[in-house]
Amino acid sequence: MEKVVIVTGANSGIGLALCERLLSSDSQVRLCLACRNMERAEAARAALLTSHSSARIDLLHLDVGSVQSVLGAAEEVKTRYSRIDFLYLNAGIMPNPTVDIRAFFKGLFSRNVINMFATAEGLLTQQDQLNSDGLQEVFATNLFGHFLLIRELEPLLCQPGHTSRLVWTSSSNARRSAFSIEDIQHRRGKEPYSSSKYASDMLSLALNTHKNKQGLFSSVICPGLVMTNLTYGILPSFFWTLIMPIMWLIRIFTNTFTLTPYAGAEALHWLFLQKPESLDPRAKYHSLTSGLGTNYTEPRIMDLDDEMTEVFFSKLLELERAVRRNLSEKTADSEHYQQYISEIQ
Repeated sequence: MEKVVIVTGANSGIGLALCERLLSSDSQVRLCLACRNMERAEAARAALLTSHSSARIDLLHLDVGSVQSVLGAAEEVKTRYSRIDFLYLNAGIMPNPTVDIRAFFKGLFSRNVINMFATAEGLLTQQDQLNSDGLQEVFATNLFGHFLLIRELEPLLCQPGHTSRLVWTSSSNARRSAFSIEDIQHRRGKEPYSSSKYASDMLSLALNTHKNKQGLFSSVICPGLVMTNLTYGILPSFFWTLIMPIMWLIRIFTNTFTLTPYAGAEALHWLFLQKPESLDPRAKYHSLTSGLGTNYTEPRIMDLDDEMTEVFFSKLLELERAVRRNLSEKTADSEHYQQYISEIQ
């Protein structure tokens, strides 16, 4: 039976590696590459068809950072498919990253080097900004746009007698200390990426609480330390040239340095092969690589609070109502709208 699989951010990195692995393992997969840049999406499809000439690969224009784009893409999906088997929520951004160079070199030659690379704690900050919908850009792209997409596609995801799966690409940088329930968009902080990834961990748990009985199951993965366009954007290219030999050496002693997109997609692919009932909704499934280069998946319990998770889910629903109302009234620049969504914080 054909399996409809949608992957956001599928034109490069972990998303593209996942698509390659899915096509290699299951001939019944019908892939939909949901991407913001359609030229790159076309190139990704062409590359996949080179090694899988008979594969069914669709393209979908989707910018998860834009409410209008998400709603338009969801309507397109509902006209194409009668159901969705897997929705991989993989797209994400880390704009304007700033590295504390002194802390970086201090950590590079310390016992904390592995944890530094794995979590970037105390090392990495970003400068966020408002998007055209009046939302913080990182929050909108990494979390809220995906949440809105799920809400729009519920008729295809929650069908009687059918099981559907959500899989979030989270991060080891998803830290509770970076998130505030009083500032869910991270307007006042300097770690919007970490905050948004912790928020996705909470949202996954909330979706399981509210949607499992309707046949919708959600899981979270961590790809490990992977060299992708997002990673390369953190430091100048000559820095990576200097430290890559060190990173490959460290890889012998730690399993979190997956490094390649193929290895980083291990947990994403592993979840595709599992029955949802066997999975732990409180676990994050980590892509890991042994010192000998063997890829495997390991669950680790997330640091989540049930009460805060439910409050967060309620705030997302309230924000969704405000954004939809704003879209219908076209008042994104109004002072009243900005004040209202700020109060939702």
